[in-house]
Amino acid sequence: MGYIRAMTATALTDIDALAARFRALVGDAGCVTDAERIAPHLIDQRDKYHGKASILLRPANTAEVSAVVRLCAEQRLAIVPQGGNTSMVGGSVPHAHGQEIILNTSRLKRIRAIDPVNYTLCAEAGCVLADLQAAAADADRLLPLSLAAEGSCEIGGNLSTNAGGTNVLRYGMARDQVLGLEVVLADGTIWDGLRSLRKDNTGYDLKHLFVGAEGTLGIISAAVLKLASKPRDVKTAWVAIPDADAALALLIRAREASGDAVTAFELVSRRCVEFVTRNIPAVTDPLGGRHDWHVLIEMSSSAVDSGLDVVMERLFESAIADGLVLDGTIAASDAQAKNLWGLREYISEAQKPEGGSIKHDVSVPVSSVPDFLRRADAITEATIPGARPVTFGHAGDGNIHYNVTQPEGADKAAFLGEWERLNDAIHDLVHEMGGSFSAEHGIGQLKRAALKKYRPAIEVDMMRRLKATFDPLGIMNPGKVM
Repeated sequence: MGYIRAMTATALTDIDALAARFRALVGDAGCVTDAERIAPHLIDQRDKYHGKASILLRPANTAEVSAVVRLCAEQRLAIVPQGGNTSMVGGSVPHAHGQEIILNTSRLKRIRAIDPVNYTLCAEAGCVLADLQAAAADADRLLPLSLAAEGSCEIGGNLSTNAGGTNVLRYGMARDQVLGLEVVLADGTIWDGLRSLRKDNTGYDLKHLFVGAEGTLGIISAAVLKLASKPRDVKTAWVAIPDADAALALLIRAREASGDAVTAFELVSRRCVEFVTRNIPAVTDPLGGRHDWHVLIEMSSSAVDSGLDVVMERLFESAIADGLVLDGTIAASDAQAKNLWGLREYISEAQKPEGGSIKHDVSVPVSSVPDFLRRADAITEATIPGARPVTFGHAGDGNIHYNVTQPEGADKAAFLGEWERLNDAIHDLVHEMGGSFSAEHGIGQLKRAALKKYRPAIEVDMMRRLKATFDPLGIMNPGKVM
């Protein structure tokens, strides 16, 4: 841990002098030492990790990021890159030892270019995802990346964590949206890889080293993103199904009937609906009766009169006749569609009043989703009797958020004390089924041990070699991922 020894050599009494050097690089607005202003940057999204830092740096452009990183390399100062700080695994929070500086990219907010003909957008790391979606829409295009946190998460963090979201089935992960990157390397060098080509077979595709690396190899300062045609016909439906097996049969039918126009296919258990309708007053269940499983389906087309309404109606007619769908509704307005999406998007928030929750962000092959759910429920009941699985996720791409809420009346602290034991049991199952213990949230601090346990030793060794090559001083987000 050489970076800690180096930081210790810069005594806390020298913080003012160090801050003065940073202030000369980024100005007064870019160097924050006030504890109250730094405090919001020290806590993760789930309030699981609480860090410490004496200096928060907020450079305004790539040149300033480069200057800051160059000085940190010179002084052997560890850097925690941070954007919107919406990480679910503690990847953007400093450690509690306080021997790191935070480099926040939120002031890098320029959209440098939009090319509707090339279907590309070039934006800086601090741009909020929702703002980029709006800019693409203004250019009559679609930025497909869509997340629950899109009103606050930033594109630099989205790419650094290879974010997923609800549109992966149709458009792929964040990685699939990237054509080029601008990255500040660990010595302060700026790599300008902002290419907007769809075909470029000139050696190693370096951009993919930094997408998903969580700031451990370099800091993404800008990106060229793919755009898609703007949807002009969107159909959203909410259906009740008898079991998870029916969901897969329905997914196949929906993809084939629509010509692969399915944008989202979300599986939601009955407990999720109960929690949301009980704890989120603005959202209502559109179906009568109690059903164990539900699916939210969205289809979209860039054609105004695409005929998706007919496709959706015929799909459900045949599915109901064959027992795959028990009941359902197709949204007739934007307000109705918003309510249907609310049943899915408010699940995490609706869990909070129910007590402690142990989270799992896992993926298995799509064909294995029903078997995983059955086996995971049995493991959960055997491990913590009475615990309440809250199962939902992107069944169309095999990503399930298998969250487990404490038994009714249980002690929250005691329940959360079982986090590691239940995680291990569920992750062992996922590994056995050829899946991933981290589908879209990344590794951060939370899943470092799991990475070492479940990934082949040769892969972990290759990751360490990359880390040593790109960050020989070990100053880039140390203690994260590896």
